[in-house]
Amino acid sequence: MTGPQHGPDADQAGPQHGPDADQAGPEQAGGERRSGLRNPDKAVRGLGAGTMALEALVLLLAIQPIRVVGGDLSGAAIGAIVALAVACVVLAGMMRRPWAWHAGTVLQGLLLLSGLLHWSLFALGVMFALVWAYALHVRRVILG
Repeated sequence: MTGPQHGPDADQAGPQHGPDADQAGPEQAGGERRSGLRNPDKAVRGLGAGTMALEALVLLLAIQPIRVVGGDLSGAAIGAIVALAVACVVLAGMMRRPWAWHAGTVLQGLLLLSGLLHWSLFALGVMFALVWAYALHVRRVILG
């Protein structure tokens, strides 16, 4: 079954030639998008915001299991968890700004440092630092 995109003239379809082919943006020479996404910036922002929102949710939901299973969780540790979760929510809403990605990296470092308050926070910090590193990798691959 051949459609307009799958026929023998598929390589001639689309805005590949002409004055629009030299535009700056997500398209390369020849009109091909680097990532194949309609709006790569928006997709990457969504990835960053989703990662931050998930981190906030996990941090808040982890308080009680850490208290029950992990032993003594001090008030300072609970305060650090809540503060980090609030910072994650704020950063999730600020992903349009380029500095938010750097702030997210700093936030992962702070979560790792909060491991000094309780060992399980360090474990969460390692997991989310790896997730954030992957999000940064995807951002670099998609946006170049």
